[in-house]
Amino acid sequence: MAKKMYDTPLLDQLESGPWPSFVTGLKRLAKDKSYVVDLLGQLETSYRTRKGYWKGGTVGVFGYGGGVIPRFTELKDENEKPLFPEAAEFHTLRVQPPAGMHYDTATLRKMCDVWEKYGSGLIAFHGQSGDIMFQGCTTDNVQPAFDALNEMGFDLGGAGPALRTSMSCVGAARCELSCYNEAKALTSVINANLDDMHRPALPYKFKFKFSGCGNDCVNAIQRSDFAVIGTWRDNMQINNGYARKYYAEHGMTDLVNDVIARCPTKAIQVMKKSEVKSAPHVSVAELDDELRLVIDNKDCVRCVHCLNVIRGGLLPGKDRGISILVGGKGVLKIGATMGTVVVPFMKMESDEDFEKLNELARNVLDFFAENALEHERTGEMIDRIGLVNFLEGVGLPVDANMVLEPRSNPYVRTDGWDEEVAKVKAQKSAAA
Repeated sequence: MAKKMYDTPLLDQLESGPWPSFVTGLKRLAKDKSYVVDLLGQLETSYRTRKGYWKGGTVGVFGYGGGVIPRFTELKDENEKPLFPEAAEFHTLRVQPPAGMHYDTATLRKMCDVWEKYGSGLIAFHGQSGDIMFQGCTTDNVQPAFDALNEMGFDLGGAGPALRTSMSCVGAARCELSCYNEAKALTSVINANLDDMHRPALPYKFKFKFSGCGNDCVNAIQRSDFAVIGTWRDNMQINNGYARKYYAEHGMTDLVNDVIARCPTKAIQVMKKSEVKSAPHVSVAELDDELRLVIDNKDCVRCVHCLNVIRGGLLPGKDRGISILVGGKGVLKIGATMGTVVVPFMKMESDEDFEKLNELARNVLDFFAENALEHERTGEMIDRIGLVNFLEGVGLPVDANMVLEPRSNPYVRTDGWDEEVAKVKAQKSAAA
């Protein structure tokens, strides 16, 4: 039996709202674990004093330099004894998930059994980088807990200044908007760079993420140093049956407000059947016998909003591949940044395509390791040295599609244009 619970009036308030609270889960675990009873005691103290009492340290498993987040209590009495001794150590094991987050119930039950035996019982699916977070473990139990998880086929992920655990969306397994094999891309890139994950030697953390389309369901563009986003470069495909069904259910008002008005490049319009003119870059969806939804694909930026709304009626094109962006991250030195396009389009079908992705990933990781300052993310490094220098360093050609943000000033200086025109004409005359 667990020890008697401490009074936790502040934590109790978190259970009074309309939403489920983590406190309820911790109290359920505390019925059988003194470890969690003391954890609640320390947490209540933090809420009362508005101060955190965990410090880091060095805890790991044999052969690995990372993957474990050490936490030791700083709440001690005058004799340097922990005030909550059962929870004096509260380490977290970061474990790599399967690509696409595919589990069966037997696997999940085995994970729960392992953590009930060796840890607090508290598991988070998933951390921001995709880790399965096994939270709350003593130093003595870290190795046996890892051994049990490793026997199930799971490996530690990244922690510290290292390559972090990767994440891919469910993608082609369950989503018709998928534009490449996300799971294969993830396993290919991560397996080729595991040493940088298990033995931290980078200036700071580095994240790969893989999304199958512009919806970016794993937040790759905002949260990863190397984002792989599925896209296509031909015309959008049409399924007239689903398009007609959408229009019959929602009508013109929803079509205009939810689809046409929200297209960022105004590439969509409604026209009568008799007004539609065929063109190589135009996709036409039937709404009813008279009305047509016309998409100008040369203006489409593949944001996939219209595909989300008219589900099944509009689909990605057949010429599919990926775009690669670098430099995304949360707030740090220069504020939050989204990734910058460095590869506008790359096919992702053959083994050679995946080898090309692996080569670029390795080049970017090596360049980051050699040129970033301590505690500096990839986006901050690029901001410091310049995008052109980065592209040259990783062997990528400059492309007009590498846009960080659109122009903010509509005015262009034209003084000197006449002289330039005269100079060009003179050169052409001399060449003739």
